[in-house]
Amino acid sequence: MSGAFVVRTLALAEARLRLRRPATLATLLAVVALSWLMISDPAGGETLIAVGGARVLYTSSALALGSAAMAGLLFGLAGFYLLRGRVAEDLRSGIAGVIGASPAGNASLVLGRWCGGVLYLLGLAGAFMATVLVCHAVRGEGPIQPLVYLQTYVLVLAPLALFTASCATLCDSWALLMGKVGDLLYFLVWVGQVGLLASASEGQAPAAVPVDFIGISAVIAALAAHVDVHDMMLGIADFDRAAAPLMLPASLWTGQLAAMRCATALLALLPLAPAVLLFHRFSPDHVKRTRAHARRSPLALVDGWLRPLGRLAQPLFALGARLPGSAGQAVADVALALAAAPSAVALLLAAQVAALALDARLLPALVLACVACWGILAGDLSTRDDEAGCAALGAAVPGGAVRRYWRQLAASMLLGLMFTGVAALRLASSTPLRAAAIVAGLCALAALAGLLGRASGSARTFLALFLLGLYLGMQVAKPFADVVGFHGVATAASVLGWLAVGIAAAFTGHAWNGRHQRHR
Repeated sequence: MSGAFVVRTLALAEARLRLRRPATLATLLAVVALSWLMISDPAGGETLIAVGGARVLYTSSALALGSAAMAGLLFGLAGFYLLRGRVAEDLRSGIAGVIGASPAGNASLVLGRWCGGVLYLLGLAGAFMATVLVCHAVRGEGPIQPLVYLQTYVLVLAPLALFTASCATLCDSWALLMGKVGDLLYFLVWVGQVGLLASASEGQAPAAVPVDFIGISAVIAALAAHVDVHDMMLGIADFDRAAAPLMLPASLWTGQLAAMRCATALLALLPLAPAVLLFHRFSPDHVKRTRAHARRSPLALVDGWLRPLGRLAQPLFALGARLPGSAGQAVADVALALAAAPSAVALLLAAQVAALALDARLLPALVLACVACWGILAGDLSTRDDEAGCAALGAAVPGGAVRRYWRQLAASMLLGLMFTGVAALRLASSTPLRAAAIVAGLCALAALAGLLGRASGSARTFLALFLLGLYLGMQVAKPFADVVGFHGVATAASVLGWLAVGIAAAFTGHAWNGRHQRHR
């Protein structure tokens, strides 16, 4: 059996496995929704690309370049977290030992998994492009040119897919990066890639950067030959209706830019070399889920040092035992989450002190930091039973999976209020709408965390979209982007809108859990 045949078989099996998972359906729905949100209707006063206050017409080249740039930011972060975690699934399913004992070499196993991840990401990118084509048919100006879309998406997103899959494969192959360490390091890499946006637009002649895997510098370099990129807004941008709209040519890519993206694609393969060399091959010495191995994570080390703080959650256990029904169970879930992560107790205490001591002008920034910490905990709540192997046990008790879902949703919301409640009360006295935005935003985020966690079976699905949304929310001062009142521009309509999103997500999760329980 040749190595190429083994890699091909493993890659196709990996891609099929990922595409058949419920997480893929949830991801596709998110991709469709985000693609329509990114391409604003010009009738509403917003556009995808604006230069000097004038909007750029929605031609094939403009929509392809603008949507590919925004997709690069999305897939650059979310793609990694969607690909991560295959080793943990192999360990839980018991197939890890079979893979480790197979005659296939390390290179074949690693390359097969990498190729499967690349195919999966390219499939999502294709779905994104198809959605943009439909959007072009509805809002576009000019004919649909499929080859223009295909060229742009390949040059912008193909190197990104290679790099994202390479990093995910490396983090799953090297035992040291299998936990939160790998997640954190990649997030820092992504932030650094986004930081290239500022440097790429500097100077009179912006140039593509070889290590820009997201492709934002290449997009700016392609636009710089036709518009003033120093006075350009890319994304959801306001424009002057009185200004004459601009039109981009059909062909924006030069041979030099295409060659640079090909070089970037080659650099994207570099993480594969250490992935093959450091592949653990499921050796019990490296990937056995023991207490000692878990302590190697820096976060686990901090939790170990702060273990005495976990005792502060004991009164919550006592309160949960006294309260009747689901209320007591929700409080007990909060207590369990805090007891299992003493670092969260330390952050919670620090948040209360800061909320009382800080000037009111600094409270929105504090709330944003608290929401970021809470979001990581909320993502784990809905998948904790699955990861601990006791999901079936929880589903067997009265109420089953549906009651557990609502209990965990209530616990997530309660935990969010514990982090932000003091700051929200202080803000309510001066800006009640901002306090209402915090509560509505927490409701929506908690419901989305529960829905995505239960639908995908992984906390990383919500975590990726949450971190991306948090970053974009910091950059865009729009009412509906001000989910938790950071900018103070939330309106009554946006608050009610996010509350409606939370209610819809909560009942969608209820229906999903009820259906899943009936088919078990």
